[in-house]
Amino acid sequence: MNYQWNFVSLTDEQKKTAVELAQGLNMSPVMGRLLLNRGIQTVAEARRFFHPQLNELLDPFCFRDMPIAVQRLNDALGRKERIMVYGDYDVDGCTAVALVYKFLQQFYSNIDYYIPDRYDEGYGVSTQGVDYAYDTGVKLIIVLDCGIKAIDTIAYAKQKGIDFIICDHHVPDEVLPPAVAILNAKRPDGTYPYADLSGCGVGFKFMQAFAQSNGIEFSKLTPLLDLCVVSIASDIVPIMGENRVLAYHGLRQINANPSVGLQAIIDVCGLTGKEITMGDIIFKIGPRINASGRIQNGKETVALLVETDEKVAHMRANLINHYNDQRKDLDKAMTEEANRIVETLDHEHEKKSIVIYNPEWHKGVIGIVASRLTEIYCRPSVVLTRSDDMATGSARSVGGFDVYKAVESCRDLLENFGGHTYAAGLTMKVEHVEEFRRRFELYVEENIDPTQTLAQIDIEATIDFKEINHKFFTDLKRLQPYGPENPRPNFCTRQVYDYGTSKVVGREQEHIKLELVDNKSNNVMNGIAFGQSSQARYIKTKQSFDIVYAIEENTHKRGEVQLQIEDIRPTGKET
Repeated sequence: MNYQWNFVSLTDEQKKTAVELAQGLNMSPVMGRLLLNRGIQTVAEARRFFHPQLNELLDPFCFRDMPIAVQRLNDALGRKERIMVYGDYDVDGCTAVALVYKFLQQFYSNIDYYIPDRYDEGYGVSTQGVDYAYDTGVKLIIVLDCGIKAIDTIAYAKQKGIDFIICDHHVPDEVLPPAVAILNAKRPDGTYPYADLSGCGVGFKFMQAFAQSNGIEFSKLTPLLDLCVVSIASDIVPIMGENRVLAYHGLRQINANPSVGLQAIIDVCGLTGKEITMGDIIFKIGPRINASGRIQNGKETVALLVETDEKVAHMRANLINHYNDQRKDLDKAMTEEANRIVETLDHEHEKKSIVIYNPEWHKGVIGIVASRLTEIYCRPSVVLTRSDDMATGSARSVGGFDVYKAVESCRDLLENFGGHTYAAGLTMKVEHVEEFRRRFELYVEENIDPTQTLAQIDIEATIDFKEINHKFFTDLKRLQPYGPENPRPNFCTRQVYDYGTSKVVGREQEHIKLELVDNKSNNVMNGIAFGQSSQARYIKTKQSFDIVYAIEENTHKRGEVQLQIEDIRPTGKET
């Protein structure tokens, strides 16, 4: 991909602050710059950022309705009521259900969990789920990662004598459901100071408050942090503030002592014995957890995540690995078909958004296809299929554009919708698809910044190879875990040359394995450029070129640095 190179600039005053910050930390000036880009301006803030502490977690009782939620749960336990833990069928929902169920099950046995079927019930709290709860004697439902818009269904449950506690992080409407308690930092009257928790994160805060109210030590909660980090990474929430604390300690937990279920997934991913990173969760662990809800039923995933028998866990992990293989095949076929549709639409290249509908597409992977289209065309994308008599689909956004608001602008055409800034789900009558396409495009055209539709790569600093030493790399790793608002930093080095040993590699000869030098030092740097084999011919001309890259550890030679090269262009070419 040909990126527009966006160099992150600092004012003179900011440059001065960055140098002072780096000196105070005994770090490279480049590190001071990276910290400043993340809003960190003092040595004390930097030290807290590098070493997040669990005692920095916010008081869970800051949530509006938390005292009510805890009291209702305590009452249920005291009266020995049957409790159901209910959640969405994606990674966030399944990990949230597993977390709350596992924690409460230590103290209480009259408890069940439920994941709605994507195809029979659809997203969120279903009437079928409520009926099942009623038939099995449930008096309290704790719903996670959904429910904030389930006004009618929760009212229906209330008529049947079933109370709800909602733990959600999606944007609510003005009218809230008639639940006993609603834990959502995004509610208009919310009092919680951090609004970016994942759904699983909200569930964790609920259990933290429950533990505090019952004198249960916090150490009983820490084994569940492995589920928290899986949800945080997979749901693409900011990795700053409280999420950074949960993710940092979640990674430590998943690497040191993961649950039996997660260890089984780690094994089928081929990650056994390796340090698990946020990237491993996003690209390997998360998709497998998601695959069950996409291809079969998410309840199978929860069964795996709460499993305590290693043999059974591996059997379940192999099954969801099989689902993931099916998901990949569907994803590839649908993306190729979607690309053909986009390419044949009249004037599509002039539009600021993509909305496509095919009644035959598999409902389980339309969100992935929407993400692929957004990546390829750098435009907000909506992919729709038919489910019963409705068109249902997923929306995905480009950086900086709020796709939820774009969907919300068409709410009079929709039967149901929900989501957040970068992702949304929606359902409408089939006859409304064309009008939705027109209105969605109009909103995007009027509200998107032209730069948001360009394939951009942010570059935080221009450096020479001589600056990439062991100490710099060690300091750089302290920025992890990476994610939104704390991205893996990209660097630029000018006028580099092939050392003479670079070569094309890969099953289809699509990548380049590079050995490079620059004109400022004698350092030979190893690098990998995925999917950029078209640049190999120019590299071999022995002319200089500029590169944008991230710095990572070579997975084949532990302790050795490797450049993951994101873009290559001839020296002097306009950026």
